[in-house]
Amino acid sequence: MKRNQIIYSILSLFVAILCVSWVSGSEKGTNVVFTTSISEDATPAVLARIMQADENPISEIKFEKGTYHFYPDKGLEEYCHISNHCDVMVSTAFPIHDFKNLTIDGQGSTFIFHGIMIPFLIDKSKNITVKNLSVDWHEPFHSEGVIIANDEAKNTFDMQLSEKYPYEIRNGQIYFIKEYYEHNLGQTILYDPARKAITFDTESYTNLTTTKKSEVQRYLDTIDYKYEVDFRGPEYKNLGREDRLLVEELKPGVVRIHNHGKKIPQVGMILSAKGEQGFNRVAPAFRVTHTYGFNANDVTVYHAGGMGLIAENSADLILDHFNVIPPEGRMVSTTADATHFVGCRGKVVLRNCVLTNQLDDAANIHGTYQKIVDVLDDYRIGVRMGHSQQKGFVIGIPNDTLGLVRLSNSFYPYQQLTIKSSEYLNGRYQIITLNEKLPKEIKVGDLIENLSAYPELLVENCIIKGNRARGLLLSTPKKTVIKNNFFSTEMEALLIPVESGHWYESGNGANITITDNVFQDCNHSGLNRGIIRFETDDDNENIAFHNIEITNNQFNQFDNLILEVSNTDHLKFIDNTITNSGTFPMLFPENPAIIVESSKNIVFKNNTYSGKARQILVSDESVPNLKFH
Repeated sequence: MKRNQIIYSILSLFVAILCVSWVSGSEKGTNVVFTTSISEDATPAVLARIMQADENPISEIKFEKGTYHFYPDKGLEEYCHISNHCDVMVSTAFPIHDFKNLTIDGQGSTFIFHGIMIPFLIDKSKNITVKNLSVDWHEPFHSEGVIIANDEAKNTFDMQLSEKYPYEIRNGQIYFIKEYYEHNLGQTILYDPARKAITFDTESYTNLTTTKKSEVQRYLDTIDYKYEVDFRGPEYKNLGREDRLLVEELKPGVVRIHNHGKKIPQVGMILSAKGEQGFNRVAPAFRVTHTYGFNANDVTVYHAGGMGLIAENSADLILDHFNVIPPEGRMVSTTADATHFVGCRGKVVLRNCVLTNQLDDAANIHGTYQKIVDVLDDYRIGVRMGHSQQKGFVIGIPNDTLGLVRLSNSFYPYQQLTIKSSEYLNGRYQIITLNEKLPKEIKVGDLIENLSAYPELLVENCIIKGNRARGLLLSTPKKTVIKNNFFSTEMEALLIPVESGHWYESGNGANITITDNVFQDCNHSGLNRGIIRFETDDDNENIAFHNIEITNNQFNQFDNLILEVSNTDHLKFIDNTITNSGTFPMLFPENPAIIVESSKNIVFKNNTYSGKARQILVSDESVPNLKFH
């Protein structure tokens, strides 16, 4: 080795030692401080110290204020089944596994990630706090282009792409090239740069019709699938489909798109594209699993290739000033939900959060339905995960209470049993052993849900706007309070569903208080839905939701429909104010303000209405004498 190489190696080792200073530790662990000397690629130094934590415990990790880059090349690699995401091999610098009482304090730093990484991979831990930092990616997992021309006669539109979004065209299809990643058009939506929000009536223009039915299909009916097949899974994504759009380059940075099947996008709008569903959720900012006690304080997520935070099988998650917002110069923040909680328990709190411009919901709180496909003996059942992005999810832990559900009869369990053990065989199939004997009426095709794995929920003082899809999806029977928030969403502001046929998201919304909120021009996508909506995907009149109070809210809406109620027992709508904003033209002027079906014990009292609906309330025979007051 040459002399200068030896000196360089010694200096590099010296810098690596200096970049981390250890403050005197205690029995609880050591305080670790990283300086900006590691900022060009912080992954090796951070990962090395975390991997030593078994022998040298850590109680706090601090970063000198600055901008730190994290690359995947020297990160810890893990294969992850992530709820509502792709199954993916990821890299991380923060494998927080089996930690207790750990605080990560960025002290105002910005963490910039590169490629398919999960910044914070937190598992089987207790009392974890992350605070005072922001998360972004050097290159986003989506791409944006400005519509600069259109031609309805020729069914084309032109899009200008800046150098921030490198691309190439292969066989008439455009691909956006990133570090370690690429995507095609796939899922798309329009943003209005003047409003910095989803374009009004975007459903008329997007998604772009990227595919059509294949013209040649032969002998497919000869394929014999022994077991149930999920044709929405990525392995079947292209079955029966072929490209429809044709993309040509007019000049560097300007492309023309042919053959779109909906309305041609308007000039001046920004088209956001994130690639094919089933392949485009690969890098959430926070993944929290099997963790009891997680706090995120003064954290900003500018971007993630998936959700801002996905929490599974965890408890007591408190987000305070947890913001998901796009950085300057981009329309989109995260490419999926801002936050998402699956099978969690204890308390979930979102307080003082700003959740804007993400490409899915602000928060989704639910359990999972899993289908019984085998009754193996008196105590064991084989269960199947219903959705491809539910693979690998373990429904519960020993002594959790499972409900057996047959939705054709009731949305509520017909029997409760407790888990003795679970045997994980593969991502789709698990065997569950119960402590109690199975009931005689159990059938293949019934569903199970974990009645122990629903949290109490508080969403307070939050701003939710500018995003695609809904504000909050509420699927927990525990106490839920939605208080003093602002909503302006492309779809429903609040959706309370029972969803058993697509995502298999369980939970019957109950004990919900919705109070002192402002709802401003929600549901401006072009879909005919209420601002607050109770919905089941099973066509029956069984009660699914109960004990709902909607009080002292302001609805300032351009269109008529405010509230859709179905399958509900005991709902009070009191002291609310409904006005017409006039912001956009009405899309469904024939709608009433309120629709009530298959419900009972519904009360309207002391409400003020100055909207434009010709009929305020429409109800069916389940509540024949219902009046709006």
